[in-house]
Amino acid sequence: MCGQGEICLADEFILETEGLTKEFAGFFAVRDVALKVRRGSIHALIGPNGAGKTTCFNLLTKFLKPSAGKILYKGQDITAMAPADVARLGLVRSFQISAVFPHLTALENVRVALQRQHGSSFDFWRSKSVLNRFNDRARELLNDVGLSEFANTPAVEMPYGRKRALEIATTLALDPEMMLLDEPMAGMGHEDIDKIAALIKRISAKYTILMVEHNLSVVANLSDIITVLTRGQVLAQGHYSELTKDERVKEAYLGAGHA
Repeated sequence: MCGQGEICLADEFILETEGLTKEFAGFFAVRDVALKVRRGSIHALIGPNGAGKTTCFNLLTKFLKPSAGKILYKGQDITAMAPADVARLGLVRSFQISAVFPHLTALENVRVALQRQHGSSFDFWRSKSVLNRFNDRARELLNDVGLSEFANTPAVEMPYGRKRALEIATTLALDPEMMLLDEPMAGMGHEDIDKIAALIKRISAKYTILMVEHNLSVVANLSDIITVLTRGQVLAQGHYSELTKDERVKEAYLGAGHA
């Protein structure tokens, strides 16, 4: 516990890893990673293909069990916790592959996420007033991500970029404190990239965001801090302007044709 007048590290850093390692039959996908994500920041994880970014995400959200090391969330050791328990604490991942129900409307998708959050996803005999309460909150979340006009549109009929915004809305429905975004710009055209980047910037006023992203212009414009991974290890960390001057980063990533 922190005494009066002391700065508590758990307050400053919402997520930390110590010596985080994942070994697959002698191959180290992630090795001795020390990560500190500042509360309220947009923190980007970048690196060439095979650098260990997705493995790192899977370890943080407990879809993989670390071979060694420790994960702390808000000062609490979550290394041995199950994925659902970590999500309940407020650390929620939005998946790289769009994870919405295609034949439900945008409103229904968000409502399902809200019902799941409140432990009533399979209770279809709720009173109308309870369902209306979910609907009201779902409309608020759709408005937050700029999808009000798509409320009654089935997800399958929505443009790709809007579907990604819907995925972020369903993630927000789980009431996270911290969101992990896995390549939020994947497969998007310039117009959609600009919209989702603006959305991430807007929601970062309320949430801490850790994201894996290949689009370096997005990383440069959005990120407060960047961690560069290569061969499963942290190569460098800092602001984009600092990293572009780092010869090791240029060699390993920026100059390797992965921009």
